[in-house]
Amino acid sequence: MFDGYLARWDLLADGDPIATRSARLLPVRRGDRPAMLKIAIAAEERAGSELMIWWGGIGAAAVLAHDGDAVLLERGGGSLLGQDDDTASRIACATLDLLQRPRAGHPPPLVPLDVWCRAIRTAEGGALADSAAAWTTLLAAPRDVCVLHGDAHHGNILDFGPRGWLAIDPKGLIGERGFDYANLLCNPDHPGVTDQARFARQVAVISAAARLEPRRLMQWALAYAGLSAAWFIADGMADRAATPMTVARIAAQALGTGG
Repeated sequence: MFDGYLARWDLLADGDPIATRSARLLPVRRGDRPAMLKIAIAAEERAGSELMIWWGGIGAAAVLAHDGDAVLLERGGGSLLGQDDDTASRIACATLDLLQRPRAGHPPPLVPLDVWCRAIRTAEGGALADSAAAWTTLLAAPRDVCVLHGDAHHGNILDFGPRGWLAIDPKGLIGERGFDYANLLCNPDHPGVTDQARFARQVAVISAAARLEPRRLMQWALAYAGLSAAWFIADGMADRAATPMTVARIAAQALGTGG
């Protein structure tokens, strides 16, 4: 799968292949420069690669070459999970601000948020019902609609040294900009994600850094956490839904809508 691109772009393998649900990746070097060769095997990943090309390396990893399903990306280092929580949130907000700014030219085809959230819109009972209600409220009167990353958690913002902190692996969505900040409160890989005190503090930190109304941010956290849980349940992984369900309940309680 990789050999043709290694030859075409004069690359040397620099690590073991990585397989995900939507792509195949190989760490490589192009001369002295570390890079990542990614080949999309799902439509979602292809859309994300097109968005990376459109961003042009501003706020996101630069695309060094591309051809069909394959892109060659500059390779970053550690993620925001290695940073102090407040610092990580502020870095993420600054990165998202760069991604969301208007730029020349039309973006590639993007998925509207009302399509993206279909798995939760008809949910019934408990935190999922609260999340479904939040989606209905938020989509009824969207604010500041823009191109979205769609999956801006701590592991998708990496340290690129002199280039700063940049995003990888977007989903290619369009909708209210506040959606992009919710994953900072819902990331299941963060050790404090189900801590109520952590949730309250990061709402304050993120809303200030991103210039968002705190209540609106909490509504997006409730909406996103419920959607994440619904996806896990739909994929037959109900056990993994427990963490986002807890975050949804914390958000609902903070909003005064949950028991």
